[in-house]
Amino acid sequence: MREYLAILTEQAVLWIDVVALLVILGGTVQAIIGMAKVTVTGASANARRAVWLHYARWLIAGLTFQLAADIIETSITSDWEAIARVAAIAVIRTFMSHFLEKDFNELREREEESS
Repeated sequence: MREYLAILTEQAVLWIDVVALLVILGGTVQAIIGMAKVTVTGASANARRAVWLHYARWLIAGLTFQLAADIIETSITSDWEAIARVAAIAVIRTFMSHFLEKDFNELREREEESS
């Protein structure tokens, strides 16, 4: 039974990592297209910042999937390196979320002031 659980866990981790990769790739493509549009049109600094904030949201979503995969992976291992990796991803994601929310609120305030 334990071997079956290990195989199932490995497959789940693989597929969740694939989802994380697709989320990050999708966000990267959107960011490249968004920045190209902003550059060509000569849009404001707020428009550029909005593109980067949107990209940061995609990155956080990707990190969240990676964190989920790592949590599942560490459930069948006692390797301290894997546990440290999960902790590092969780800390990075927490800081990114905090600063993204701060930047998003600042951008919203600027847009309200300008309108």
